[in-house]
Amino acid sequence: MQVRIAGIETESIVDGPGYRLAVFTQGCPHGCPGCHNPQTHAFDGGMLRDTDEIIALMGKNPLVRGLTLSGGEPMMQPEPLSLIARAAKEKGMNVWCYTGFTLEQLLSEGREDRLRLLRHVDVLVDGPFLSHERSLDLLYRGSRNQRLIDMPKTLATGGVCLFEAPAW
Repeated sequence: MQVRIAGIETESIVDGPGYRLAVFTQGCPHGCPGCHNPQTHAFDGGMLRDTDEIIALMGKNPLVRGLTLSGGEPMMQPEPLSLIARAAKEKGMNVWCYTGFTLEQLLSEGREDRLRLLRHVDVLVDGPFLSHERSLDLLYRGSRNQRLIDMPKTLATGGVCLFEAPAW
């Protein structure tokens, strides 16, 4: 299946804990002022890649233990990203996903394609980037309104459970 991406970072250390494969999707409807990746906004930009090609990158470097889906807006391409996230989980990787939507927005839509992707996500970083809430002191997010959500716990309990970073 094809997915439109802006790029791939094969050894990211800033898009979640540890070494990660970061897939930056192309296309975003939010247009957040001060966005870190404005080049990913155009829906006709970037490049098309096959999900199998991206999945094949997993496991090439044994130090890479996680997958991060970022953007653009990953929730605009939930079907191909669900395939990639499922493959990562099957390989024992943890999956993080950044979205400008809130979890409540995503769940209220009831879109099965987006719910399928969320079921493969360990941590969802949700909410738009708000420049007036920007802080460089935040863990894995750009503005204070954004949350790190533990998706397995959240889906199991029906209430938002925040991710608790391990003490290093």
